[in-house]
Amino acid sequence: MSESHWRDPAAAGRPRPLAALGRLGAFLVVTLVAGAVAAAMVLPVAAATGLLTRGAIDSFESLPSQLDAPDLPERSVILAADGSVLATIYYQNRVEVPLTAVAPVMRQAIVAVEDARFLDHPGIDLRGTMRAIVANSTQTGSTQGGSTITQQYVKNLLIASATNEEELEAARARTPSRKLREIRYALALERRYSKEEILERYLNIVYFGAGAYGVEAAARRYFAKPAAELDLVESATLAGIVQQPTAFDPTRNPELAETRRNLVLGEMAEAGFITAVQASAAARIAIEDTLDPSLQPNGCTSSYAPYFCDFVIRMIKADQAFGETLVEREALLRRGGLTIRTTLDPDVQDAAMKSVASYIPVKDPSQRAAAITLVEPGTGNIIAMAQNREWGLKGRGKTTYNYNVDQAFGGTIGMQAGSTFKVFTLAAALEQGFSPAEGVDAPNPKTFENFVNCTDGTPFEPVTVRNSGSAGFLNMFQATAFSTNTYFVTLAERFGLCRQAEIAEDMGVRLATGDPLLRVPTFSLGTMEVSPLSMAGAYAAFANHGVFCAPRVVLEITDRYGNKVDVPDPRCREVVSRGV
Repeated sequence: MSESHWRDPAAAGRPRPLAALGRLGAFLVVTLVAGAVAAAMVLPVAAATGLLTRGAIDSFESLPSQLDAPDLPERSVILAADGSVLATIYYQNRVEVPLTAVAPVMRQAIVAVEDARFLDHPGIDLRGTMRAIVANSTQTGSTQGGSTITQQYVKNLLIASATNEEELEAARARTPSRKLREIRYALALERRYSKEEILERYLNIVYFGAGAYGVEAAARRYFAKPAAELDLVESATLAGIVQQPTAFDPTRNPELAETRRNLVLGEMAEAGFITAVQASAAARIAIEDTLDPSLQPNGCTSSYAPYFCDFVIRMIKADQAFGETLVEREALLRRGGLTIRTTLDPDVQDAAMKSVASYIPVKDPSQRAAAITLVEPGTGNIIAMAQNREWGLKGRGKTTYNYNVDQAFGGTIGMQAGSTFKVFTLAAALEQGFSPAEGVDAPNPKTFENFVNCTDGTPFEPVTVRNSGSAGFLNMFQATAFSTNTYFVTLAERFGLCRQAEIAEDMGVRLATGDPLLRVPTFSLGTMEVSPLSMAGAYAAFANHGVFCAPRVVLEITDRYGNKVDVPDPRCREVVSRGV
């Protein structure tokens, strides 16, 4: 707080923790804090004047002075391949910026209202601290703060660094011991960092209400602009929020926030940052006329490709390349300030969404599902993922299930692949020397009695298969064109059930539940439930001359400092020969 006195418009009725101690208790606290501070600054004088005992001095000196500053939680951004934003994900909505990226008037506003002697004191303001303690113990209806910007930074850092409830309570406790610890750390920080560095750290850590942590997120939250572009009125508004972020939130309490803003303007004028005329002119501007509030969505709900976005998050959480444990991977995503560039092509995604919606509309009365995934041959890049649903928990045509992926990644039990499975039977037959020109008797219907379980040699019960199209004596080209069921089941009977399933599995196809494919006579008819993604990956392998590349969603990741994070390279291997 600055030297100036003013009545806080939100102070009425607020508890006064020191007042409850009574006059004697307040005097003891003043003596303790003043003595401890004096011990750090002028120990001989303090001891001589009797402000504190040698034991108190030793106790203060024994407090830790080294305060580590871990990385603050910062939001991560998920991008499409072209750099457009798919989503942001965060524990705290924060974007750290250097002090040079904060408008000078914003720096002046926060110093004027929170710590007018910031540039002059060594980390603690003894006069301000004692004044606040005495005032709070003797006045009713208002409280004054005595913490410097450095002390406030220490408190916020201790809260942010807390790893359990006990540490969190200690960081927030309104006790003399907490105050002493803050003072000890503040004095040490002032010796370690410049004033500019401390102010930068403070502006990046402090909470500005409405879910905005740090000045950059706050500028974008309330005014839809970066902190570098803040003007006088906007800066005074933000600086006024810090003391009580809920009470002074201009989107919730504009009148209270405007009163507080005008007090900040007065403090700025008294500190010499602006003139009285400038302060008066700025104070006449209605706060509602300055706001341009903008919410920062958290997660995939507002993404134009929500199902793909959700799959990206789930894939990263499942990959130990991003942390040994799920907790570590979750923390990296929500706190790490990552920039994740994905494989999604927005133009192809748009076409895919239109395609599924035209095939079966989102709110079709039949409630049938349609899904499509496109995988790029040779890379495994998933360039589009769409379904005829809107992201949501409730309402017709809404779901958070991703019909394109396996259950483990937010999908359902899968879909029957139908005749698309016949390609695996073809590959197995060709691999074993079968000629595409060779004719096969494929009547309609046909009963198969000679199937043997390829894993244990036991016979299967007879199975009758019917065709929906042409039947007769057909070669591979004809049977494929007509999708003749009995032709492909005949090939499976001749060449065995295992190899066709092995080829499919080697190309990434499993049951959507994650279980292996069944080695059954009707394999090539596609009666098993699999995910569209797995089938898209397999067909991309055939387009890539038999080389399967595992589907992937991430092209590049950089951390908060712009350093590249290791991401898995495309994982490709030959499953069937180029000749097949």
